[in-house]
Amino acid sequence: MEENKLRVRKIEEGTVIDHIPRGRSLIVLKILGVTGNEENTIAVLINVESKKLGRKDIVKIERRELTEDEVNLIALVAPTATINIIRNFQVVKKYRVKLPREIRHILRCVNPTCVTNSEKNVETVFEVICRDPLKLKCAYCWSYLTLDDILSQLEEMR
Repeated sequence: MEENKLRVRKIEEGTVIDHIPRGRSLIVLKILGVTGNEENTIAVLINVESKKLGRKDIVKIERRELTEDEVNLIALVAPTATINIIRNFQVVKKYRVKLPREIRHILRCVNPTCVTNSEKNVETVFEVICRDPLKLKCAYCWSYLTLDDILSQLEEMR
């Protein structure tokens, strides 16, 4: 029945992040620094039916495009996500997030004695060792980061 469907209006300009694993949209909002005090409209759909994922989340942000660091962080926590760039109510660019081989300067090493934690101006570098389950290795001390470590850091970040 058409009248029973929930409808969220199209956005004129901005970004739609689709195919987020269910329950992860709030983490995506944290990555994007969304506080609820923004001037632009933000729509969040949680636990929506999906043919590909069974259930998924969606985030729509008007008048905002994502930075490369934001997309890389989203790829860590929502590897199935797609990014849609919207202009004049049309999708002008659509792509799946892709986990890079290395993650630079956006996460910190869990090892307190790592040079990245004790020296100024030493950029963190993590190599992606495994995608599922997610496992990153520090290029300096070889300590490992898991998805739980990353989620914990995201809680502290914003």
